Amino acid sequence: MSESLRDYLDFTIETAWQAGQLTLGYFQTGLRPDLKSDESPVTVADREAEKLILSRIEKRYPGHAIIGEEYGSRENTAGSSHRWLIDPIDGTRSFVRGVPLYAVLIGLEIEGQCQVGVAHFPALGEMIAAASGEGCWWNGRRARVSPVERLKDAVVTHYDAAAFDKYGRAAAWERLKQTAGYRAGWCDAYGYALVATGRVEVMLDPIINPWDGGPFPPILAEAGGYFGDWRGNPTIYASEGLGTTQILLPEVLRLLNND
Repeated sequence: MSESLRDYLDFTIETAWQAGQLTLGYFQTGLRPDLKSDESPVTVADREAEKLILSRIEKRYPGHAIIGEEYGSRENTAGSSHRWLIDPIDGTRSFVRGVPLYAVLIGLEIEGQCQVGVAHFPALGEMIAAASGEGCWWNGRRARVSPVERLKDAVVTHYDAAAFDKYGRAAAWERLKQTAGYRAGWCDAYGYALVATGRVEVMLDPIINPWDGGPFPPILAEAGGYFGDWRGNPTIYASEGLGTTQILLPEVLRLLNND
């Protein structure tokens, strides 16, 4: 089957929306999580949403490879130029506490490059979607990063302040937070969506998995921004994440790396 990026994006949007509707059936119901081996929470909603996404991909694109948070990798034995990255509920801690900042994340790599991405926030009624060359769209309108030119006027957001200490990045975080105009937390994927839609200027993650970042290279690039590691490399495989604008990127990188 020959598909355009627009076709892949339409499929991904519909799949993320369906998975999001499934999660809403469990949201704010007092659902109790289990703990995985790394002590992160997981719920029946995570598992059922990933099953739905897997089922749709395997039916439509049976030769494609898949990496999912809950059910691991499914590599096509003949090899595949296409690989899907799935996080059925990014922000499970938010989800189980009834905080509406969680997301359904789906990304598509083609020949090793992230080309399609959708981040859907079901409880907020927000979806941000992009494909290379197709623009970045936020609930049907064009999304663009902020025009703020100085970090001292910028808003920086992050996932968990304690994680900077835990993963040995406290000094870098201290330099950035002392320079930024305002610092906000509890964001997970929503922080990157906020950057892409111009509502904040920097999202910083000291630890990240590929499925957490899968949608964001095309989303940020098409919105005029940057997603990648803390050295300026556009990748989802560096175990860290940074989303910002192209204007602020040099200053942010300088502070993070103490250059």
